[in-house]
Amino acid sequence: MDESRINRINELARKSKTVGLTPEEKNEQTLLRREFIAAIRMNVRSQLDNIDIEQEDGSIVNLGEKYGDKTAH
Repeated sequence: MDESRINRINELARKSKTVGLTPEEKNEQTLLRREFIAAIRMNVRSQLDNIDIEQEDGSIVNLGEKYGDKTAH
């Protein structure tokens, strides 16, 4: 998500606290928030997929390979 979209989210949040939003702006705010949350989830998932854990027996297990195939997330 680029900086201009984040700025728009913040602008709509400030406006909703002061004067209120039109129905079109509320819809835009909802869509932007969903997009933002999806981007955050994707970034967190990417970071978690790149974590390696050393087991007690000395082997290294990548969490992305171990848990990445599950679709319940």
